[in-house]
Amino acid sequence: MFIFDISNALTLILMLVATVLLIFLSQEIKKSYISGIVLFAYLILLVVHVAQLVTLPEEFNYMVSTLSRCIAVDFVFILISFFAYLWVDDIEAKKLGRKSLDNSLEWFWKKV
Repeated sequence: MFIFDISNALTLILMLVATVLLIFLSQEIKKSYISGIVLFAYLILLVVHVAQLVTLPEEFNYMVSTLSRCIAVDFVFILISFFAYLWVDDIEAKKLGRKSLDNSLEWFWKKV
């Protein structure tokens, strides 16, 4: 059974670098859909890991801890990419002079 193990240190660092670079790119060109794609990719990865955990055969019980760590890392990356999406959406809205998608975190953006 193949598992994309993102709890591995090297994979974790590579994914973090790729995420930060994509967020920086979306911030530089002021397009929130790039960070939205990152968020969507991590949501799909979370669904895949949960589906693998739920349908795990009995002979692969040793992979439960690995899948659990992968799910926890997925949630962390989803949190990072969600806040990045909201941040870049706010930047894009200010550039275009329109209302942001969600202004509920306005107090947070003033402190950043």
